[in-house]
Amino acid sequence: MKRILLKAINPLRILINDSRFTGLMLIACTILSMCLANSGFAAAYKQFWHGDLVTLSSIPLPENFLSWINNFLMAFFFLMAGMEIKRELVSGELSSFKKAVLPFGAALGGMTVPALIFVAFNLHTSYTHGWGIPTATDIAFSVGIASLLGKRIPVGLKILLMALAIIDDLGAIVVIALFYGGHINWLFLGIGGLLYAALFAVNYAKIKFGPVQIVLSLALWYAFFNSGIESSIVGVLVAFATPVAELPKIEKAIHRWVNFLIIPLFALANTAILLPDHIIGSLGTTVGLGIIFGLVIGKPIGIFLFSRILVACKVASLPSNVQWKQVFGMGTLAGIGFTMSIFTTMLAFKAESFQDIAKVAILVSVLLSLIFSMAYFLIISVNMKFEHAGETEQVPSTAEGKLELELG
Repeated sequence: MKRILLKAINPLRILINDSRFTGLMLIACTILSMCLANSGFAAAYKQFWHGDLVTLSSIPLPENFLSWINNFLMAFFFLMAGMEIKRELVSGELSSFKKAVLPFGAALGGMTVPALIFVAFNLHTSYTHGWGIPTATDIAFSVGIASLLGKRIPVGLKILLMALAIIDDLGAIVVIALFYGGHINWLFLGIGGLLYAALFAVNYAKIKFGPVQIVLSLALWYAFFNSGIESSIVGVLVAFATPVAELPKIEKAIHRWVNFLIIPLFALANTAILLPDHIIGSLGTTVGLGIIFGLVIGKPIGIFLFSRILVACKVASLPSNVQWKQVFGMGTLAGIGFTMSIFTTMLAFKAESFQDIAKVAILVSVLLSLIFSMAYFLIISVNMKFEHAGETEQVPSTAEGKLELELG
């Protein structure tokens, strides 16, 4: 009986340990949330995520569940992503300057080209200030979908996508602060800088990761939350300040919570969007077209073009076992811009009608980018198998090679 039970449990355990399961959960939670947000339970469902929580008025903290998830819990997701990138910077795919500079150039291209496309669609309108909407890449969604593709995406490409998405997020924060009236509290930002220096000092003193680092990290998050800067990015900062030797212990403690609680909650909370009745009409507006073309077409073109230029100029180099056709496919994954795109929308447009148009366009872009990226990687993986098989057939054996040389 015990042997039968183990046989029944093992496939489930294998499924849960597979990173693709996280991607499937992400899609399932998104579909569930969209259905609930457009059902008879819509009002109660929206109120659950957006309703004000009872907090101490003297201590500024996130005001609702949505804010807690996006600002606090997602910091743990960024901590995991930051740890992976730090490992690669120290001894992996990003350990050389040429490989480390590539995600910065790719992120710049992935922001510049979509912005220009949006401006081109809205050049003679009063909506050009929405150019920041299609510049964002949603790291949770893009990496989650990448995990569904399994071995079709090389490890080096996944690392490049993760680094690009984080840099993209940092770029989006700068764009919001400079161009969309993001108010920065310099006092809290200065306190955050001192706390970060203290965290570095503690780790430099080789004190094992424990209560001291946890308290400093929480204080750093609180300072950033009140500074007006995206506080979830603190996860990346903490990862970069932590010695590589300590990373496996932290990752072991948080990875299941991130994969099976935080990411699903993120998807549920951020996709609770009421779809307007005029969906088709909204997509045909200059705002809708600018966002869709910017994310779905501008992202892959910008990322591929800037990466190609950097490599051609010998400033950067591709990760190991990564081909240019795969870099373009990664660009389609980067076109999945969701959370930061919607956040920028709320700042760019004050009229609710234009906010709805932009939100629908973002959702359509997510769907199209998902379909295109899945189809693209399936197609090129089949082609690469045929190419590899052809090369194997064409390579002569040692004896055949000697014979050909003698005949020549």
